[in-house]
Amino acid sequence: MTELFIEGGRALLGNEIVETGLRIAGREIAAVGADTNHGTGTVNADGLLLLPGIVDLHGDAFERQMMPRPGIDFPIDVALVDSDRQAISNGITTVYHATTWSWEPGLRSAENARKLLESIEQMRPQLAADTRFHLRHETYNLDAESEIIDWLSEGRVDLFAFNDHMDSTVASLAKPQKRSRMVERTGLTNEAFDRLVQSVVSHSHDVPASIARLAQAARAANVRMLSHDDESPAMRQAFRAQGVAVAEFPVNEETAREAAEAGDFIVFGAPNVVRGGSHTGWTRASDMIAKGLCSILASDYYYPAPLLAAFRLAADGVLPLTAAWPLISEAPARAAGLADRGMLATGQRADIILVDDTVPLRPRIVAVVAAGRLVHLTDANRLVRSSIVPRKAVAAA
Repeated sequence: MTELFIEGGRALLGNEIVETGLRIAGREIAAVGADTNHGTGTVNADGLLLLPGIVDLHGDAFERQMMPRPGIDFPIDVALVDSDRQAISNGITTVYHATTWSWEPGLRSAENARKLLESIEQMRPQLAADTRFHLRHETYNLDAESEIIDWLSEGRVDLFAFNDHMDSTVASLAKPQKRSRMVERTGLTNEAFDRLVQSVVSHSHDVPASIARLAQAARAANVRMLSHDDESPAMRQAFRAQGVAVAEFPVNEETAREAAEAGDFIVFGAPNVVRGGSHTGWTRASDMIAKGLCSILASDYYYPAPLLAAFRLAADGVLPLTAAWPLISEAPARAAGLADRGMLATGQRADIILVDDTVPLRPRIVAVVAAGRLVHLTDANRLVRSSIVPRKAVAAA
């Protein structure tokens, strides 16, 4: 069992930021306190913030590593390693790869979903972030139901989301630019794509029963469920009745308010906060946060966004950092059923990020500890007193 002591930092403890030290033993925080006995390695965190590692429930930026341009594929193992580096370097210590299994061929096909699941399972031990599988099921993908139920019962799915993009797909057929992007992603001709859409839509009457069977399987397997892009309070209520307690990206305030009043977790995208609004023109996340209608922020399509969003909320006076940070740590951990992380406390998993917040709105991650291991370091000279950083490495840096 290795020990590590982080001294001199300003740590987020509950709803306060306190200058203190953290002692890490193995994978856990063994003690909190400035007078804690030093471990075998000491990190000087003077002037730095010590924050819980980010828990990212929904991120699909890894798809760009798999297919950086339409029709250009790279090996999944290469994509996962690169995505892991990106996640960790942005303070994400628990990452759920949001994998869409659609009725489409190509990037979001059955073949890619199977390969990605297998790759995550095989590579998990060598990845720095705790990497988990978030299956986004397109509800019109009826052929996938039996296999997904098997995955759920076998404990292979960590989060399970219901997606329904059929209406937006049909609407996009009349918009040349959107249509072109969709068709390119599938690798089909325009004519073949149109025929596929028509065939899938013709089975719409079978979708509700399929959703019910899948929700029952997820409940039996104790897998947390999410519904994506809820359009109305009635839709949110229907999903909640099936045990779906997380609302992802509700498209209007009325739906978000209904979810909040029922005690559901509500997820919006951190890029929405950083950019000042949704790229789709829908709900403005910072407004929802100010009204108490958002409990979780996710990276969505951009790994740097959660870190930046928390500091943006604080700078804009929407929430103090002590209240903004739980949106990307404690709350998503609770929503996913992970009781061992999301806060800095004795007995918690040692997922800790050291942040230089000197420049407003531009927090800089100096180091990341994941499950008790120093997995990322951007400034060895900044931590020169650390006995866990070899002097040769410091000199080289």
